Amino acid sequence: MTSTAQAPQSGARTAHPEHLGHVIFIAAAAAMGGFLFGYDSSVINGAVEAIRSRYDVGSAALAQVIAIALIGCAIGAATAGRIADRIGRIRCMQIAAVLFTVSAVGSALPFALWDLALWRVVGGFAIGMASVIGPAYIAEVAPPAYRGRLGSFQQAAIVVGIAISQLVNWGLLNAAGGDQRGKLMGLEAWQVMLGVMVVPAVLYGLLSFVIPESPRFLISVGKHERARQILAEVEGDHAGLDGRVREIETAMKREEKSSFRDLLGGGFFFKPIVWIGIGLSVFQQFVGINVAFYYSSTLWQSVGVDPTDSFFYSFTTSIINIVGTVIAMIFVDRVGRKPLALIGSVGMAVGLALEAWAFSYDLVGGKLPATQGWVALIAAHVFVLFFALSWGVVVWVMLGEMFPNKIRAAALGVAAAAQWIANWAITASFPSLADWNLSGTYIIYTVFAALSIPFVLRFVKETKGKSLEEMG
Repeated sequence: MTSTAQAPQSGARTAHPEHLGHVIFIAAAAAMGGFLFGYDSSVINGAVEAIRSRYDVGSAALAQVIAIALIGCAIGAATAGRIADRIGRIRCMQIAAVLFTVSAVGSALPFALWDLALWRVVGGFAIGMASVIGPAYIAEVAPPAYRGRLGSFQQAAIVVGIAISQLVNWGLLNAAGGDQRGKLMGLEAWQVMLGVMVVPAVLYGLLSFVIPESPRFLISVGKHERARQILAEVEGDHAGLDGRVREIETAMKREEKSSFRDLLGGGFFFKPIVWIGIGLSVFQQFVGINVAFYYSSTLWQSVGVDPTDSFFYSFTTSIINIVGTVIAMIFVDRVGRKPLALIGSVGMAVGLALEAWAFSYDLVGGKLPATQGWVALIAAHVFVLFFALSWGVVVWVMLGEMFPNKIRAAALGVAAAAQWIANWAITASFPSLADWNLSGTYIIYTVFAALSIPFVLRFVKETKGKSLEEMG
């Protein structure tokens, strides 16, 4: 980097925007994609049993309808980066908003099970796009001095989206007299649950018209003057705008495009560091966390909990998820990634083991015995809390830090793909496994939580306080 670029860089890192409220608004608007990510992912929780009843399907077919959205997620995540580089970050957000809207309307008005599955795939594609474009846009627009805090908006928006979806589901179920297939506005309650997502989807689309394009994209297509204007808005006129533009141009020219071939090496196809990233992704999913967000209402009803109460417990679990995420955001840079992951693994293993114990008891009058019922409920919240304060945040932080510069983008792509595949495996298998043996299913999740402890101790290196250039 030339000396002319170095001076502005230092200034930019310490520059405070003159209109911080405006910058926060931009980041929050972009994070609406994260809100929709969380909302769309978990809103199906309120419709599972109604879909089973309306279409008279078994657990295996039902699981495929629930899990099929993850195929769309994987495709959306894989293609969002290229789409954004071609047409811009804002246009990418607008496409995602349209897909979210279409998916919500289609899911609320399905003709048959197959087209409900189709709309789930469309929504999944939008989730995949939002999972990539939101963090990338915020990182590119946020002033360096505020990038970390503004970047956390995306994860915060996801967990809030999950919570709001469960609250809305609970409210609609109460309005329908506790019946998921009860009538609301001429539709069954579960259809309204899925259709309500139109509101935040449209809001996301409208917000995308009032926030600026990424300066990085504008510079890549030669629109330097507009890029300067936006940099002045978010970093202030004193940030050395010409120097900042040159700095971004220089950084873009120096970036290496990593490829899949760069990941190969070692005795087992991939380089060891790539396998560690895959391992982190797989363990994050194989503890069964998404069962809590996709199937919790069904789970509680299967052990005798009233439908309305089961929806309320899904909401309280999502609130615990928010609390745990905030704890992780506070401590991830203080305690470190590795200690936090180990604390979470121990807590998850304990919570899952207690759930397995509680579910091993026979139902009495269609319900778990009182003691076991309370243990199951408390343990489920403990499990989600320890996941949220550790693996829910730490894995994404580490995946962004742990790979050498040369392979970072490609390795992160492989690790993210492994995460979607593992997510699909858990989501698609749970109904059938629960029919087989609910306690046994939770023993499997407990084993993976326990195995994550020696995995972290043996293979995962701490990344706290290290520069990206030190990795690998």
